[in-house]
Amino acid sequence: MTGKTLQGLLLQVIGGFYYVEAAGAVYECKARGTLRRENVSPVAGDRVTIGVLDDGRGVLQGVEPRRNVLVRPPVANLDCLAVVASVAEPRPNLLLIDKMIALAEDKGIEPIVVITKTDLPAEEFPEETYRAVGFSVFTVTTAQPDTALPLKEYLRGKITAFTGNSGVGKSSLLNLLDPTLMRETGEISQKLGRGRHTTRSAVLIPLGDGGYLADTPGFSSLDTERVLPIEKERVGDCFREFDAYFGKCRFTGCSHVHEPDCAVRAAVDSGAIAPSRYSNYVTMYEAAVKHMIR
Repeated sequence: MTGKTLQGLLLQVIGGFYYVEAAGAVYECKARGTLRRENVSPVAGDRVTIGVLDDGRGVLQGVEPRRNVLVRPPVANLDCLAVVASVAEPRPNLLLIDKMIALAEDKGIEPIVVITKTDLPAEEFPEETYRAVGFSVFTVTTAQPDTALPLKEYLRGKITAFTGNSGVGKSSLLNLLDPTLMRETGEISQKLGRGRHTTRSAVLIPLGDGGYLADTPGFSSLDTERVLPIEKERVGDCFREFDAYFGKCRFTGCSHVHEPDCAVRAAVDSGAIAPSRYSNYVTMYEAAVKHMIR
């Protein structure tokens, strides 16, 4: 018999159990049979309804409609995707950065750019390119912990995932944001109060000042081969600087690659659109075309 019904946030799915934060506590829940019959697969980040039994056990009763969802890693309702890039060791991979930004745009997730290792000698990172487009850009160095404060404030109250090339300094960055985030791979965060399972599933970890970090083993580099390419008709929609030129090309449905009198290409030639961003758009568009004809 259900003692009460609560609305909560699904923090983790593991071994048939669902860990839900609701009313200031974390409940271990089993799924209601109707969810399985309806082929509903709850993932971390889902807003859910649970029933709490008289003995304190929970039953996952329903999942609210999602604003967005990633398949790999499985996580829903992200507010922000933080694309982390270092200025050196490794050098920034602008194509990967733009792929991750495009993925976020396609899913309705706000992308931000976080630049690390700025204390090392390196070529200048084109941060103004991203600021000019309208993205929030944060510069952080572990040598100056206070540089993480603007990012920390931005993430307050949000569910955020971090992605980037291996070696960009994600662990050091997270340690600046909240030292309690550091943990062994596969160990459930101590913030959940669970130590009896190990996992390779996504988990939401509360940040100290509010908000959540979406983390999972291997999450430092999203599997772009599985989440991309985006359908070719939507690639241009994932480059927000193209919006001002919508409907101004000579041909309806212009791909902005080969057609004459293309307003987007004219904007590139005039310097209104960064050549690096346009070049990466073309690479992604052509990859989407190849994917479509396989």
